[in-house]
Amino acid sequence: MRLAAFLLTVVLAITSAVAQPAARGPAASAPAVRYGAAASGQVLYNGIVLPKEWPPKLDFDKDIKTRKPLPVPYYLQHPPAVIPIDLGRQLFVDDFLIESATLTRSYHLAEYYPQNPVVSDGMVFSGGVFVDPKDQLFKMWYFAGGGVAYTTSKDGIHWGKYQVVQPGSSDSTTVWLDQETADPASRFKMIRSITANKRTTGHIFISPDGIHWTDTGKQTGDWGDRSTFFYNPFRKVWVYSSRHGWGEPRARRYWEAPDLVEGFHWKLPEVRPPIWVGADELDPPREDYKIAPQLYNLDCAGYESLLLGLFTIWRGQPGPREKPNEVCVGFSRDGWSWSRPDRRAFCPVSETPGQWNYANVQSAGGCCLIVGDKLYFYVSGRGKGHATGLATLRRDGFASMDAGSTEGALTTRPLRFSGKRLFVNADVPQGELSVEMLDAAGEVIAPFTRGNCQKFKGDSTIAAVQWNGAKDLSALDGKPVRFRFHLKNGRLYAFWVSPDASGAGGGYVAAGGPGFTGPTDTVGVRAYKAAK
Repeated sequence: MRLAAFLLTVVLAITSAVAQPAARGPAASAPAVRYGAAASGQVLYNGIVLPKEWPPKLDFDKDIKTRKPLPVPYYLQHPPAVIPIDLGRQLFVDDFLIESATLTRSYHLAEYYPQNPVVSDGMVFSGGVFVDPKDQLFKMWYFAGGGVAYTTSKDGIHWGKYQVVQPGSSDSTTVWLDQETADPASRFKMIRSITANKRTTGHIFISPDGIHWTDTGKQTGDWGDRSTFFYNPFRKVWVYSSRHGWGEPRARRYWEAPDLVEGFHWKLPEVRPPIWVGADELDPPREDYKIAPQLYNLDCAGYESLLLGLFTIWRGQPGPREKPNEVCVGFSRDGWSWSRPDRRAFCPVSETPGQWNYANVQSAGGCCLIVGDKLYFYVSGRGKGHATGLATLRRDGFASMDAGSTEGALTTRPLRFSGKRLFVNADVPQGELSVEMLDAAGEVIAPFTRGNCQKFKGDSTIAAVQWNGAKDLSALDGKPVRFRFHLKNGRLYAFWVSPDASGAGGGYVAAGGPGFTGPTDTVGVRAYKAAK
């Protein structure tokens, strides 16, 4: 039965990719991304069908240099007929999951830790910050002491004395904790951008512990100095995020491979990574500079059911002040196309000279960590020296669907799951949230009615939803259903269906966090207890 349901979903997804009507809202008026008509390739975990030619082709002069916004991701205008939601928490950062809504979407920014910087002797750039499930330690790799330094912490706030684990200067370094490798000697991976003889390439290192590193003797093809890499866990590929732009707008080029060490096969000028993404006219210039922003770097990580992108936006450098780079956010459900609905600085610079983040705020490799009910973002800063600061956000808190004193509702597109228990991340201090389930025809399914729903009140990032007369959602396993959320005086951030009462959603946990035992959330509430 499971196999039949999956095959049906694949057929519906492929049909949807060429026949579904446009998505609701502002996205409907924008042109679809050009690969849509040829979508006949890999079917992703969320039902999205990739094009046969991968990655899609963009033209720098026409698509990036003109600064026109790239087309709305095809999957937002033509979503799968039935969307599988077995992988991770489902976030409302776009309209992918939404069929109709009278709720209002809000986007939220991270808040800086009041006692920043948490590290005052060096900066992540990207480096890496992860929680290692083997010893439950926070581990940071950053620029300090004339090379790549390493330090640890038990709480992510108080960090110990560093040791230099890779001496020598480099332009940019990324470190990644690879939790899916079968080779213990390469559990940690590093690429350092090093310029020699007027060429910049990425030198690749591996390590069993993040301290003792082996030079693989491998180098990437030519790339820019601020080039990085990340692992896309949804497709099991390493992605080289390569800088483009010398004397022209900075942008990113894309290259993917299943093996980081052996997958760098490009050679300029014959073969080069294709153009991927850049800043555009929706990125606001500074009022004092009036310079068109550029994309300085892009770090990414799998977070729950989507790919999180931290976009470092360069806003000019016309005077003596160092680059006032800032970190913004974007989201992708196919690993290539980006939705960037909020162009405000997610982690901004300070306008006060001497502050730790007066200039060059940039993200860390791994992007974010999950610490109980918060997300931790570590960023570089340059004020009187080089430092690393911490910014926090509610877990899943990038966007919320909101209602005031007038009740609103949100109905999802047809979804499919194999779990048993519904959970929500919601802040409803003085209102109420209730849920009902609808079948493929839009009819309410008994006993999962609004009247039987035990209304949620309060504030929780992991709250179970239950119905009188139903032990769990087993009766709906594998069937196309819609969720309809009714909300008053509150915010709804995410929902998901868990296989058990722990609330584990099985989604990816970015750079990890206390209590997690691997790259996905298999522990649910136990991670919250571990973070206390």
